[in-house]
Amino acid sequence: MTICEPGDVAIVPFPFTDMAVAKPRPALVLSAQGVNANSGHTVFAMITTAARSHWPQDVPLQDAAAAGLRAESIVRGKLFTLDNRLISRTIGRISRRDRAAIRAVLKTLVAL
Repeated sequence: MTICEPGDVAIVPFPFTDMAVAKPRPALVLSAQGVNANSGHTVFAMITTAARSHWPQDVPLQDAAAAGLRAESIVRGKLFTLDNRLISRTIGRISRRDRAAIRAVLKTLVAL
C-alpha cells in the first residue's frame, strides 16, 4: 500500500460524476502523510488536461514534467478522498512554485 506525501502526484481511479465509471488518472495529494497513514485514506485534487472547461479554481501547472505529467495540466478544485489501497503509484511531485499557487487557491476554496 502506498502512503503518499502532500505534493505527490499519484495515479488513482478517478471517480467521474456519475460514479458508474472510474479511470486511472493523475491526482494531487493534499492531505498530510501522517493523516494518510493513520486513516487509511488520502485527500486528492483532480489533475486534468481539459483546459477548455475552465473552473474558477483551476491552477495551471508550470512544471508539469517535474510532476511526472506528459502534457500541460491543470489542478482543479475538485477534491475527493480515496482508500490508500486504490493508489496505483506515484509519478512525481509538484514544484515549489506550483505548490504556492495551489495553496493560494485552496485557501479560497476551503473557507473554514
